[in-house]
Amino acid sequence: MKNKTNKIISVFILFSLFMAIFWHKLSAKYFFTNLLYFNLAKDVFYILFVSFLFRYILSKNEKRNLKILDRLKSINNEIKASNKRYNIVSKATSDAIWDWKIQEDNIIWNKGIETLFGYTEDQVGTSSSWWFDKIHPEDSIKMSIKLYSFLEQKSENWQDQYRFRCADQTYKYVLDRGYLIKDQEGRALRMIGAIQDITKQKEEEQNLKLLETVVTQTKDAVVITKSAPNSTTLPNIIYVNNSFSLMTGYHSKKVLYKPFNPFNTEIYDLNEFEKFKTAIKEKRECQIETLTCKKNKEEYWVRFSMIPVYNAEQELSHWISIQKDVTEERKQQKEKEQLIRELTQNNKDLKQFSYITSHNLRAPLSNLIGLLNLLEEIPIYNHELSEILYGFKKSTYQLNETINDLVNIIVIKDKVSIHMENVSINKTLEHLFNQLKFQIKNIEPEVEYELHSANSIYTNKAYLESIIMNLLTNSIKYKSEDRKLKISISTALVKNKIQLKYKDNGIGIDLKQHSDLVFGLYQRFHDHPDSKGLGLYLVKSQIESLGGSIAIESEVNKGTEFTLLF
Repeated sequence: MKNKTNKIISVFILFSLFMAIFWHKLSAKYFFTNLLYFNLAKDVFYILFVSFLFRYILSKNEKRNLKILDRLKSINNEIKASNKRYNIVSKATSDAIWDWKIQEDNIIWNKGIETLFGYTEDQVGTSSSWWFDKIHPEDSIKMSIKLYSFLEQKSENWQDQYRFRCADQTYKYVLDRGYLIKDQEGRALRMIGAIQDITKQKEEEQNLKLLETVVTQTKDAVVITKSAPNSTTLPNIIYVNNSFSLMTGYHSKKVLYKPFNPFNTEIYDLNEFEKFKTAIKEKRECQIETLTCKKNKEEYWVRFSMIPVYNAEQELSHWISIQKDVTEERKQQKEKEQLIRELTQNNKDLKQFSYITSHNLRAPLSNLIGLLNLLEEIPIYNHELSEILYGFKKSTYQLNETINDLVNIIVIKDKVSIHMENVSINKTLEHLFNQLKFQIKNIEPEVEYELHSANSIYTNKAYLESIIMNLLTNSIKYKSEDRKLKISISTALVKNKIQLKYKDNGIGIDLKQHSDLVFGLYQRFHDHPDSKGLGLYLVKSQIESLGGSIAIESEVNKGTEFTLLF
């Protein structure tokens, strides 16, 4: 503008000098007689001419300035529109947009840096060092080298992936893209870019890699098919893993894009085939077990699932089938079933034998007991014969008790239906002590009851009497010779169940040595002549058949405590 003004002034000076010389020459030659009028006419002409000249120049400048002004307004509007679009995009996108003036090392961030990473406005720095400081240490050096190497190249577009630290000190995976602006000499002036959070994509990629590893490394065969075009056709295979090839003998190239049909033998289960077709038709998951055939015509049993896969529009897109060779498993299952049948039959035979034996023994035992009872009425004066008959009688009664106990165990194990009723504990104890009055006559034990919490139990009366009777006879049988026998029986409610505690101060059991054998069959822990090893086994069998449990605490020479839960 200054140069144009100087040009106009220079032209005006030269033109004025030219006109002055021109008029001087003209006046000297033609108008020297009337110089006053000539000078007036000259000045008027000069003023008018200069006015028109300036008007023309100013008009030209005004038109030129208006064009420049319109152009500046247009550029300004474009800049405003561009800034408006930039602000709208900044608000609309969830990305963190940055503008880096490289020479000044100044970075401007949009609101995305706050929403994406949780920083407040005063926490966001304006230099590249703040940016690089937030990059994960394992990614920082690599990313810095790549970025500064890019600034020296001719390329304008840059992108990289790295981990960026959030305000809460966690890291997010980000994709960073940038565009570089250079001057005419190729120096990097400005770089504008956007940071996108790709943490979910990264996690999905890792999950896909894990799933791919599972599919490729699993020993089960995996088959993926496209969805069938209609319900009457089988879906075509698009992928099989190596385990499928090993299981079937078919190479993947031989089965790809062919219908998936595991029912390829002459004999197969029609019900399983119908289940398979129905699942395909109704697009639902199913599990099938069928006889199928390998490439070498060898038959084997396979168990496979058909799992439907739906796309975002909830349309069936694929089927996934996981297959397992269960030939050996079925063979073992058949052997197991055969063994169970044999064991069941053996068990029945043993039970039958037990019933027959007990029945056949009861008759002669009853006769012996009857004869022994008759002998009691006959006076015997021979002392040795009397001792022999006493021993014979005692052995006969013990044998009878043993057979009765064995019959009870067989009945319990046979799970015969048990009649349940409300049984009074107090009356049961009175009845049992009346039965044992001759045994406890000389012992005179101290017995304590604490039955206020529960005086009755909904149970089987015979079983309850048998359980308490066995515990009482054990206390009498294994009492201490050094102190008077004490027995305490108490009840309590524990979680809506009745707990019965039975405690004595007998000789006790060494649980450190025999804890696993206490309730075993034919287990004896003391050298007592009447010990059969059946009592506690019978107690445990009866309480468990009633749905309850039993626990024991015992210490040698101090006593034993049983806790029964009904």
